[in-house]
Amino acid sequence: MRRASGPPMIGRLHEREAIDRLLASVHDGLAGVLVLTGDAGVGKSRLLEYAAENAQDLTVVQLVGVEAETWLGYGALYRLLRPHLGLLPALPQRQSDALNAAFGLTDAALSDRHLVGLAALTLLSHAAAATPMLCLVDDVQWLDRESAETLAFVGRRLYADCLGLLFAGRDGGGPDVFGALPALRVEGLADAEARALLSAGVSGHLDQAVAERIVVGTGGNPLALLELAVNLGPEQLAGVTALPEPLPVNRQLEVHFRQTAASLPADTQTLLLLMASTPTDDQAALWRAAGALGLSARSAIPAVDAGILIRRTSLAFRHPLIRSAVHAAAPTEEHRRVQAALAATSAPERRPWHRAEAADGPDDSVAAELEAASELAQARGGYSEQALVLTRAAEMTVHPGKRAERYLNAATAHLASGNLAQVRALIELATPDLAGPEARVHAIRLRASVEMIRSRPREVPAMLLDAMADLRTTDPMACWALLREAVQAAIIGGRMITGTTPHEVAKTAADAWRDSDFPLSSPYPLTAALARCIAYGYAEGAPSLAAALARLRAAEELREPDAFSVMISIAGDELWDIDAKRELLEKLVAAGRGRGALYGLSLALLALAKVEIWDGRFAAAESCYNESDGYLAATGYFRSGDFHKILLYAWTGQEAELRAAADTMRAMSRENGTGVTYRWAGQALSIFEIGSGRYQEALDAQLDMFDDPPVALGDMNLAGMVEAGLRAGDPRAAAMAMERLEERAPLAGTPWALGLLARCRALMSEGDEAEQLYKESIAHLEKVPVAVELAWSRLLFGEWLRRRKRRADARVQLRAAYESFESWGAAPFAERARVELQATGETARRRTVGTQFDLTAQERHVAALAASGLTNTEIATRLFVTTSTIEFHLSKVFRKLGITSRKQIEDKLSEADLGDRPQPGP
Repeated sequence: MRRASGPPMIGRLHEREAIDRLLASVHDGLAGVLVLTGDAGVGKSRLLEYAAENAQDLTVVQLVGVEAETWLGYGALYRLLRPHLGLLPALPQRQSDALNAAFGLTDAALSDRHLVGLAALTLLSHAAAATPMLCLVDDVQWLDRESAETLAFVGRRLYADCLGLLFAGRDGGGPDVFGALPALRVEGLADAEARALLSAGVSGHLDQAVAERIVVGTGGNPLALLELAVNLGPEQLAGVTALPEPLPVNRQLEVHFRQTAASLPADTQTLLLLMASTPTDDQAALWRAAGALGLSARSAIPAVDAGILIRRTSLAFRHPLIRSAVHAAAPTEEHRRVQAALAATSAPERRPWHRAEAADGPDDSVAAELEAASELAQARGGYSEQALVLTRAAEMTVHPGKRAERYLNAATAHLASGNLAQVRALIELATPDLAGPEARVHAIRLRASVEMIRSRPREVPAMLLDAMADLRTTDPMACWALLREAVQAAIIGGRMITGTTPHEVAKTAADAWRDSDFPLSSPYPLTAALARCIAYGYAEGAPSLAAALARLRAAEELREPDAFSVMISIAGDELWDIDAKRELLEKLVAAGRGRGALYGLSLALLALAKVEIWDGRFAAAESCYNESDGYLAATGYFRSGDFHKILLYAWTGQEAELRAAADTMRAMSRENGTGVTYRWAGQALSIFEIGSGRYQEALDAQLDMFDDPPVALGDMNLAGMVEAGLRAGDPRAAAMAMERLEERAPLAGTPWALGLLARCRALMSEGDEAEQLYKESIAHLEKVPVAVELAWSRLLFGEWLRRRKRRADARVQLRAAYESFESWGAAPFAERARVELQATGETARRRTVGTQFDLTAQERHVAALAASGLTNTEIATRLFVTTSTIEFHLSKVFRKLGITSRKQIEDKLSEADLGDRPQPGP
């Protein structure tokens, strides 16, 4: 049969330019990432070949996804990195351990999958240090999920690493993890280019009308054009006889390849199926199984002659679509025979899967082997592999109840991997055969977890209370675990939950709580204390809350279970305990960095940003927000979006951004039932309106949150409500807030609480005693890192003094307030203080805000870390990037700051008044 040696590169100017830009970027010492998508046969693989042909002076590494290996966690990643594993000793120990554990090379402890991603990134960066590298990954739809997620993570964290990643995959196939990367959809060739390609493939006469019909009928699909050029008869090409209907394109093209393979000898077909069932780079496994089947290399000759296989360094399918067609078309019995051969010759960890594929029906012994194999996958962090193996184990299980249990365990593994769609699908499969309360509760808890991960707590508390009823008498600890999750969901959902109320959930939890011997780091006592506050009032709950925070502060290390950072943040706010809040959140940040737990780290950074804001450290808060957003993007979770910066927008007076964020958060709250986001929006709006002197608008926002009992931010808004109520002419509203503050602040007993209480007493006072109360407020607030509250009290005190005609005294307070607000960029309050200061006869000098040397947020953050004494490797590890990226950022920092040494960074940062500081590391 006639077969072209390879399709010529005709057209594709846009695609080639994109690839050329990627190659140029890698040559320039930077990085490049591109994902090519499109229909089968449209030319993606040929574009990868083009990249390889033009990768001058680059080391080219290639990987092809294999359909039969999609279940093997980290299998594709191992094949890609295997030539470079000798560099593992050069990696930081945690990263080296993470890769060794993922590949099953050592007994190292399981690591977070994002630490595996950082390790892969660092290893590839080290490999590219000597010679820039280009990684070409074809058929990404057939990558196992762990490998796909890791490579997508690497792609999102590349910056200045002399490394290029070029992916290619079919539309809508495989793990949906590459969406955040730059992508280019490859379409069919333009008509003129398609005709040129067709003509190049036809050796005889080609009728122009026939050519037009073929071009239109194939949509310019290059593979279809070349196949038709070879397989149509001379009479058909010359227009003497009719063309086949339909023309082989897309699915029909796959049918064409199936038919071609089906015409080959039986032993050749078996060899093709075996090749389609083994990785392209594992020739040893291929020929071991071939020997068990009685096949030899001679069996490949007819496939080579037919153009199905080509000879490169080893035998390979001419096109990835042929591999898929062969695998899909083979009869079931032939699949079983090939899988039995693979089971007999494969490594022990792969044998159970092949045995299951070779079985002709349920088999409990095979199911038990699969279940044992799934534990090995879990130990390596291969949660998707574990889920797929457990799903196969369930399918092989005879007993319905045991089958349902395995389906639920598979769903749990999918939950750990973030594959929420599969969690729901497996729950549905398991539900009809659930046996006993434990299984039913397991299913409900999984459903609740999916809802919480999707930030939809509306129905979760009621779901978990129903589940708890089944376990109340059989398993008290499991019952409490459900209640902890229900309380968290109720706090986050607030008044928007359905089927129950926060008070009912909290009372159930508080009544069920038994103070057992939990470790200091356990989240249970804190959850119980929050429940007691909601159910039985502040007087009952505050002591428990203070004890729970003290207990956590005594723990050496904390972890981020579920929404722990959110609960710690709310608990700290309830007691106005900024010191505990900062300390505990910094512990969570350090732990998240150390383990590579980027999702938990992201949440902790979002909470820590607010702590920085209350201390007037707006640049540090911005750094937390940007770092968190980067991690959320890198991990493939939702991008936090600018709405999370709403409190910063309020203080800095960015009104348009503030109102847009508030609209977004309130819409999210209504749609998903997240009452806490509604309250966060209201808090930010009220602060901005008070700073801007629009007290009625501020009061409206406050009253909208003044529910009974308050669930989150119930305390943080009280002082603002007192001020807004008095200034808006609504003393009743002010009195309502004051009554609650009078009750709670003394019970909290923290300097922040007592400082706000004294401030509000001063506002409510009509006589000279206000002066002493303002001084008392300032004295308390000077003891804790809440600089914006201190400046706020000075502003109010200065306003009071000015109205008493004590201009000289007023200037002292107003000047201090103005200088603080102005230096932070707190525009609304700075303007309010400036106007008051002018009224005393002093002209406030506006600070000239420099450009901060034009450093980007990332450059400021890296500079601050370098100034703190961290090495480039330590900075890279903390920020989940490579040392090359850190070196690149620091070179720009040095140039922009006009310095030549890291020792000079700190002075320059102070001169620029960046207000940043490094966050805690591991």
